[in-house]
Amino acid sequence: MKEKIVPLLVIGGLIMGVYLMFSGGSKQHSAGIEVKIPVLSASATSGQAIFKINCSQCHGPSAGGTTQGPPLIHKYYEASHHADGAFYRAATMGVRAHHWRFGNMPPIRTVTTQDVSKIIAFVREVQKANGIF
Repeated sequence: MKEKIVPLLVIGGLIMGVYLMFSGGSKQHSAGIEVKIPVLSASATSGQAIFKINCSQCHGPSAGGTTQGPPLIHKYYEASHHADGAFYRAATMGVRAHHWRFGNMPPIRTVTTQDVSKIIAFVREVQKANGIF
């Protein structure tokens, strides 16, 4: 009996892995969360475009996280815990891993201070739309 169960578990694990890898639609990668995107202000819309180019590879297209980086639409990143200054520091100096097991975040040299301001507007508006203040 044990000889039949082990191969079934392995096959089941492979099927689940393939499903998570290719299931997409409006959902984030398997480590991400679903995020509601509200109607955004002009600054946040600009920030969303900048975010997609510079941040989405790790944080997901809607900041819901991926297998490579945490969701920013999370209570850990609300303004009372990670104020806007934390985003500026993260972009310019990088961040040592402290809440998650994704490893350290390197500095993002391709964004300006103005870009980060717009990214923050995007993240904060999406956080608010998802119940994070």
